[in-house]
Amino acid sequence: MAAFPAVDEIVRAALPEWNRLHPDVEVRVVSRELNDHHTAMTTALSTAKGLPDVMALEIGYLGRFAQGSGLEDLSQPPYSLRADRDRFVGYAFDQATTASGAVVAVPTDIGPGTLLYRTDLLARAGLRESDLTTSWDGYVAAGVRLKAATGAFLLAHARDMKDIVIRTGLRPGEGLYFDKDSRPLVTSPRFVRAFELARAVRRQQLDAKVTAWSSDWTEGFRRGGIATQMAGAWLAGHLNSWLAPGTRGQWRAAQLPEHAYAAYGGTFFALARHGDAARKPMAYAFIRFMTMNRAQQLAAFKVQDAFPALVDAQTDPFFDQPLPFLGGQPARRDWREAAAHIRAFPVHKQDAFAREVIDTELDKVLDRDKDIATALADAQRLLLQRARR
Repeated sequence: MAAFPAVDEIVRAALPEWNRLHPDVEVRVVSRELNDHHTAMTTALSTAKGLPDVMALEIGYLGRFAQGSGLEDLSQPPYSLRADRDRFVGYAFDQATTASGAVVAVPTDIGPGTLLYRTDLLARAGLRESDLTTSWDGYVAAGVRLKAATGAFLLAHARDMKDIVIRTGLRPGEGLYFDKDSRPLVTSPRFVRAFELARAVRRQQLDAKVTAWSSDWTEGFRRGGIATQMAGAWLAGHLNSWLAPGTRGQWRAAQLPEHAYAAYGGTFFALARHGDAARKPMAYAFIRFMTMNRAQQLAAFKVQDAFPALVDAQTDPFFDQPLPFLGGQPARRDWREAAAHIRAFPVHKQDAFAREVIDTELDKVLDRDKDIATALADAQRLLLQRARR
């Protein structure tokens, strides 16, 4: 089993039960850091050497792997995974389904998006949750009041605004950056609005200009310098356990502004098409054990904040329990509701490149005051050149 943190810990924690059921089948976990793991899997798939029996894939990388022919199509016998589709959150299963109908991975955890905010800072500014969530313009306006009253930044980086707004208003069949015919979509109204909102955040000095997982980002949470953060539901657990445990009780969770349901992260398990055929039946049995076993899905959620992709696991009373870090709020219910509203969008082999292009152009808008229409037109031209490669 090839994995990355914290998937490796989830798998290891499940091994005693697996060993009880299959005492003659040892599972060896090979763990690397996130980027190193996916680089190693890319090499293994392209060379058909060093292939693991089971590999974990993060959603940000799944699209690249799905575009090739290196992964087993689990919709075909003897797997026939499509028969289990309704057992999973719909969008997660769809994310692992290619345009041709192949199902190349099994979802194990998801990241329904949420808006985390500091109640103490809102109170000092005379704001309510609805001031943040009713509209994106209202969210920015609330940030102005927050900054004036508390000195805290509305969010970590203006890019966070862009990342969520471009995921809203997609039409059926549209990908994030490309349509079904590989035509770039980056001059569309959703990109224009995303850039305009990000620019408004920066011009009013509402972002701390820090990136996720940096020391400044962490300190911003610990010291009350960042008032809100849009992320996957898992972030609440990370804030509680190690990012900012001293802020316990001061945070609450809400749906994203304008009902912009979106996913932040997610993990899948896959089989390599050229893997050891003799081991595939047991490898797939292990995948089913990790993804379709209610007890295992709940254990991963309770210990590692890995929100279950298995629908049956979401009916557990654990979802109704109050979260002390969030002031006793039963926020898991809201995250479950968000997961039910999220819709998958088609991936494109150039999505990773497109994100780099868009981020570069946004930086030019934010830092050099480049005209938004010009920035998006320049991105469109570059993506047109790369779209069909």
